[in-house]
Amino acid sequence: MGTLHHSTAFRTAVDDPILPFLRSIQIALEDFKCSTPNLSKLLKDCIDKFKDNHRYRNDPRFLKIWFLYMDASADFDSVFKGMLNSNICANDASLYVYSACFFEAKGRLCDANTIYKLGISKNAEPVKWLKKAHTLFLSRISEICNAASSQKVDHIESATLENNCINPWETSTMNDLLKKINPLITKFDGYRSSTKSYTGKVALSTLKSASRNKVIEIGDDGTANHSPPITYSLIRLYFETQQIQKPAFAWEFYMYRQLDQRISGRERSSYGFAHRVHLFSDFSILVCNYLAHGTLQDVINSYVVIGKSMEEVLCIYYTTEMLHMIETLHDVGLIHGDFKPDNLLVRYASGNLTEDGFLDRTGSWHDQGLCLVDWGRGIDLRLFPDHTTFKADCRTSGFRCIEMQESKPWKFQVDAYGLCGVVYVMLHNSYMQIVKKESSDGGSLYHPRLPFKRYWNVELWKNFFSKMLNNYPSHDDKRLLQELKKSFEDYMNSDPQLIRKLKELLVKQRVSLCSA
Repeated sequence: MGTLHHSTAFRTAVDDPILPFLRSIQIALEDFKCSTPNLSKLLKDCIDKFKDNHRYRNDPRFLKIWFLYMDASADFDSVFKGMLNSNICANDASLYVYSACFFEAKGRLCDANTIYKLGISKNAEPVKWLKKAHTLFLSRISEICNAASSQKVDHIESATLENNCINPWETSTMNDLLKKINPLITKFDGYRSSTKSYTGKVALSTLKSASRNKVIEIGDDGTANHSPPITYSLIRLYFETQQIQKPAFAWEFYMYRQLDQRISGRERSSYGFAHRVHLFSDFSILVCNYLAHGTLQDVINSYVVIGKSMEEVLCIYYTTEMLHMIETLHDVGLIHGDFKPDNLLVRYASGNLTEDGFLDRTGSWHDQGLCLVDWGRGIDLRLFPDHTTFKADCRTSGFRCIEMQESKPWKFQVDAYGLCGVVYVMLHNSYMQIVKKESSDGGSLYHPRLPFKRYWNVELWKNFFSKMLNNYPSHDDKRLLQELKKSFEDYMNSDPQLIRKLKELLVKQRVSLCSA
């Protein structure tokens, strides 16, 4: 954002209280040894002190402070909303142009467009510059849309099976897709590639088991944009080295950027974040957000070790969360393809949970929930012709949908069955097994092998498994997911004691897992 100038040497902290902060921030920006957390704290302290001060509401220096903080913050959505709520330079076109450019760089194209429109509706000055910036943005988006429309997979070129079904995980299909979308991937924020092999000082084979505070450098002058190495304090790295792709495999990075573009607002935190990808000729390294609270599998295991099953109210809560996650995901044309407990990270509220806000996920409940990660088997339906179905086997025991087991075409069923498998594990502490029974109309229905405990809400679970296993649509599943979600929400809302009990269990769960 440039330097933070103070216009006269005669200004003092007495007549311009923000001046000491500007000087400290300027020094921090010029000091390459200053760590990002220290700078972020300095910026936040400045914002907290002056955000309600009318004197600085339209001060461009203060606007720069907000932009610097937005760039340094992982939750840049909240920072931008904070600017709007505090009316920071609300009539200045700079607020909207620079914010929109920031969101565009993050792949959040819909949000960027909304920001431009907001500024124009407020006639932010100079409005002529704002409208011109918006026009140029729309032109860039048009180019991307035209490119995307030409990137749908040609059935002749891809791995096509009988009845025009495609194996989305076939190597030839993946290579064909990556070849077509490569021009888009290279423009995404965080993309770094090299024609050289990995030459880092830390061997890739040791990174997964490396200590949490290990410092590593990734990247060198061989990168495509000749950028210097990036230093990481190693928390957690995700790798695309299962088959050691040559060239490196960038699919998971692409899926994360599609999530950035298609899922906005408070829903986005439920699907993981990727900061950047490092592509080498022999490896690719995906750097993602680290959540320290473990996975849903860890929660399930905490009950297994003491010989118990998860309490029903907790199972209902997580089931509702997963139904909502899959509804949101499928509604924007994305399929996860590997839905299981160890790909679901646990998120906790930053403050104490209250009884208010549970149903609409507001307040402290906004941060509470799950986060779906590991998108290596993700499917972008927009890259395939309309009404395409798939035929492939994930070969993950306990999570192979019925269509996979019977060698039939599938689409959204892969995630639906995975969700059923997760719920079954929560209820029974074992992988799901299903049985096929004759129905009264002469057909057949699938049921979970193990019975439901008599003290559970049996009808609720019977309805869930019956519809998810037998009536799951192959094209538009939104209505079914909403109906099932509502049945669980209505049950939770029927008795205030249930939400109180849920709160207690979540607090107990957090203390137990964090201490472990």
